[in-house]
Amino acid sequence: MRKFTIHDFNREFPNDAVCLDFMRDAIYPDGIECRSCEKTTKHHRIKGRKAYSCQVCGTHVYPLAGTIFEKSRTPLKSWFYAMYLMSSTRCGISAKQLERELGVTYKTAWRMFHQIRDLMDEDTAPFFGEVEMDETYMGGKRRGDKRGRPGKDSHKVPVAGVVQRKGKVAALVTKDVKKQTLLPIVEAKVLPETMVYTDELKSYGDLGKKGYKHERIPHAEKVYVVGNVHTNTIEGFWSLLKRGIGGVYHSVSEKHLQRYLNEYAFRYNHRDDERALFETVGERAKMVRAGQHGKYAPIG
Repeated sequence: MRKFTIHDFNREFPNDAVCLDFMRDAIYPDGIECRSCEKTTKHHRIKGRKAYSCQVCGTHVYPLAGTIFEKSRTPLKSWFYAMYLMSSTRCGISAKQLERELGVTYKTAWRMFHQIRDLMDEDTAPFFGEVEMDETYMGGKRRGDKRGRPGKDSHKVPVAGVVQRKGKVAALVTKDVKKQTLLPIVEAKVLPETMVYTDELKSYGDLGKKGYKHERIPHAEKVYVVGNVHTNTIEGFWSLLKRGIGGVYHSVSEKHLQRYLNEYAFRYNHRDDERALFETVGERAKMVRAGQHGKYAPIG
């Protein structure tokens, strides 16, 4: 496991200037190509600005343009520290705690978290080998709620999850758990002929017709493991997700739920590399500069 401690963080990112150099090197690993000189030239940092100047012609380059850091008045190291906290804290961290640690307003902390969560949205497909699929429901319990799957008038939000054993997970907010909703998720995320383990939900009944190997575990009969047939991996992720959201955030609106799912899935998928978020922000910034990704909305 690649641990990234607070000591490691402070040593690698001691101040704003070093954080800016990190972004520069991530976007321009082979040096900055000056658009005026039309060649790679040496650039110097402009004092008091988040920019570099070409040594030959003086043209300015702004590495943060198009990223979540653009036009932000919050120090760049504070952004990096928020990223560190979000990627290294197992069950998540609240915006209120970030407000206290960074000395920013709650509004700024909340918006920073949502911007960083957008970075945690990643495509984990394709899944292969042994895969588990399951669904759960997010939302607090209300008086009168019955045990079992919520009905169509329930306030709870359905979420579908796919996990590759000893691999990565994907969690998606869905409108329901019907066959026409769940099977396209499998087809988009899982390679054909893969072994897929599920519970007895009827929506999974056509997986065999779709070209997948399929085994079920009959939870309704209080059976949870039969040899290699189980859904314990994805259920373990659901447990981590619900404990984290219930303990740290208490409740999450349907509007923002997918962002929270992305956050927990990202940490799960990079559990062996706590530095992964810094590599991701560098890669995303490089894609923005290359025109391969839409511009990230800047925070004020």
